[in-house]
Amino acid sequence: MDAWYRLSEEEVIKKLKTSPSGLKKDLILSLQQEYGKNALKEAKQKSKFAILLGQFKDVMIVILILAAIISFAVGEHTDAYVILAIIIGNAWIGYAQENNAEESVRMLQQMAAQYALVLRDNHPVKLEAKELVPGDVILLEAGDIVPADARLLEVSAFKTEEAALTGESHSIEKITDAIDKENIGPGDQLNMIFKGTIVSNGSAKAVVTTTGMQTEIGKIAGLLEVGEQKTPLQKRLAVFSKQLAVIVIIICAVVFGFGLWRGEPAFLMFLTALSLAVAALPEALPAVITIALANGARRMVKQKALIRVLPAVETLGSVTYICSDKTGTLTQNVMTVEKFQAAPDKDELLKHAMLLNNEVRYSEEGNMLGDSTETALVNYAVNKGHSKEQSDNSFPLVSKLPFDSNRMRMSTLHQDNGKWLLFVKGAPVKITEVLAERYKDQVPKWLELNREWAADGLRVLFFAYKQLDEKPGQITEELEKDLDFLGMAAMIDPPREEVIEAIKECKTAGIKTVMITGDQPLTAYAIAERLKMVAEGSKNTRTGAELAKLNEEEFAREVRNIFVYARVSPEQKLNIVKALQHNGEFVAMTGDGVNDAPSLKQADIGVAMGITGTGVSKEAADMILLDDNFATIVKAVKEGRRIYENIRKFILYVLSCNLAEILTIFFTPLFGLAIPLLPIHILWINLVTDGLPGLALTSEPAEKDIMQMPPRPPRENLFAGGMIPKIVLTGVFMTVSVMLTQAWAAKEGYDVQTQQTMVFTLLCFIQLGNALSVRSSYHSIFHATIFGNAGMWGSIILTVVLQLLIVYLPFTEAIFKTTALDWKAMRMILLVTGICILTIELIKYITNRLYRKGK
Repeated sequence: MDAWYRLSEEEVIKKLKTSPSGLKKDLILSLQQEYGKNALKEAKQKSKFAILLGQFKDVMIVILILAAIISFAVGEHTDAYVILAIIIGNAWIGYAQENNAEESVRMLQQMAAQYALVLRDNHPVKLEAKELVPGDVILLEAGDIVPADARLLEVSAFKTEEAALTGESHSIEKITDAIDKENIGPGDQLNMIFKGTIVSNGSAKAVVTTTGMQTEIGKIAGLLEVGEQKTPLQKRLAVFSKQLAVIVIIICAVVFGFGLWRGEPAFLMFLTALSLAVAALPEALPAVITIALANGARRMVKQKALIRVLPAVETLGSVTYICSDKTGTLTQNVMTVEKFQAAPDKDELLKHAMLLNNEVRYSEEGNMLGDSTETALVNYAVNKGHSKEQSDNSFPLVSKLPFDSNRMRMSTLHQDNGKWLLFVKGAPVKITEVLAERYKDQVPKWLELNREWAADGLRVLFFAYKQLDEKPGQITEELEKDLDFLGMAAMIDPPREEVIEAIKECKTAGIKTVMITGDQPLTAYAIAERLKMVAEGSKNTRTGAELAKLNEEEFAREVRNIFVYARVSPEQKLNIVKALQHNGEFVAMTGDGVNDAPSLKQADIGVAMGITGTGVSKEAADMILLDDNFATIVKAVKEGRRIYENIRKFILYVLSCNLAEILTIFFTPLFGLAIPLLPIHILWINLVTDGLPGLALTSEPAEKDIMQMPPRPPRENLFAGGMIPKIVLTGVFMTVSVMLTQAWAAKEGYDVQTQQTMVFTLLCFIQLGNALSVRSSYHSIFHATIFGNAGMWGSIILTVVLQLLIVYLPFTEAIFKTTALDWKAMRMILLVTGICILTIELIKYITNRLYRKGK
């Protein structure tokens, strides 16, 4: 790769075979054929049919398709239709999301300049930017979008805004001299300009060095072509689905084999085994998860967090790292004067200088345009009661000498009641060089104060002035001597106050917060210290140049201990996220610029800023903060954790209930009892008794201490924390209770239909009690929030009413093959239900004590 910034203007012109007056027209066609269009490549798009087919690859969906086929085979058409509706609904939601997801590169194309002013054969020509080729000489002025990467040939007070590309929070002063350094990033290539950045001040002539995908923004477009990241929930459900598939196969084989061993007809046992397998499947799981995520997304929009990809609702609850961009995310993205010190009795004059010594201008809407540092100075003076109009009237402008990189000063000459006033602003050292001799003893003190302010990450400017009795011919460097000291001001892009508390909450929740920025190390570290991201005095900061020296193994090791990354390139941001993921972390990445887009897309969840964020960053992200508030992420983390816990509660509930059904059907005949449940009873329990409370569980409020718990370990499965013992013990106890109740009914002389009705009703009531118990993973059913979920109580009351109607209404008795129960039978059902609820609570208490030790 050519390091154009290291070459002189003459060497660049020679290497590109061009001239300062531009390319000759007869060369253009061949160069366009050689280099192609100055445009970014379109991302490869899947066909709509391929996207649709992709929705049916999940193991759980495949199992449900088989379940639907089996249900049709055994005559359970209603069950089959419900399962098919679930499959189609989930497929449509997934298709709609993916079909609208890949817009990042197209947004990059829209950002690029559409037209450029080009010199060809020494004549300025306005062309479409895509027609540019290396060697073209372009002319730029304030407000232009840079059309290609180019080496500067001539500049006049020329500055560019590069925050979207590099993360630099203020305008960059450009130069034309060669820079004799190796491997420096775009932010330090001061003699280069880059496609998609904006000219904020001055004018320039530059020669195009790279176009299209070879530009810095083109490289970012290439980095965006990363694979889709599976969310933690998707990963855990994939494992769960495979495990469930194995269990279903085993159930089929065992039941079928056992039936043959007992001498049952092969076809009958085949249908029985398949019916049990269908009963074992939590058909409602995909629907419950989709509803839980959709409801979570709706709640998060109210909290100013917009979810673009539905599974991302849960993902933030799993993250162990939040990698945050600095500018506009942790900070306000507005340069602000934080410290101000005027020379004795010069306070008012210094504020006039801040208003007058600049290139700031106003738009038609009254908005300030210009360098962010200068607009900060003007804002400060205005907020202190001054106005630019009053200052202009008091000290009319006569002439100015713009800032340049050699003098590092700017001067403006003004009328002052028959005299003349020269204001000079610039770098501290350059101003002290031109102060009058009488200030010699005070200069060390001012420079020491400058160093103290700079160590806090502040950008410091000194001001000086000179009063003249006669009007000078023009402002020269000679005139900028023997000045009086006027004062100093220091600026910074300040941190958001609410972010400090948000980072504190992240620490409490066991989440590490890391800053990754293209800005200067000193500024980045100062902001991190203010936000309490790092301990005061610690120096765990790395620059992009330092990272470039590390091999892959060293890089992976280093990222464990670094909390501030400064002056990094978009590719290095991407590599940091990859390294953390390689170490087994779940990573959230926040950002607002084009330079953040690749890492936003690579991260387990990308979080873009809704107000200051570029279109590219929003399209690459999974979630958008509508208020640009980092603190909103903490609310999203809590919501994500709540949703995941509720999904686990549903799995615990439905699997323990399904296990009870399977064991009841399997073991009851072994003890000489009648078949306990008919197929229509199983169908009702699966769709209503499991379904309604299961859906209500998705709206369960968050546990009160959910943000005091550490993130879930990255490799933790869905059944961690004692879930399997809870499922097994609860299912077994429910089975024993049902079998004992059926045995009691048989002993009391009740007929088979009454026994089946008792088992059917008891299973329904016990499962509703189980739903009440699993509402909290850690607290008792009698906890203060027992009435906190109105939907749960509504579903329980509705299910009980429906069950009683099935038992006692004559026409439903015929459909469900039930019979009316006398008070003696119903009293036994209620007694056993109460015992089961208390026992399920005891099981929860014991398993929590065993599995939460040390947490």
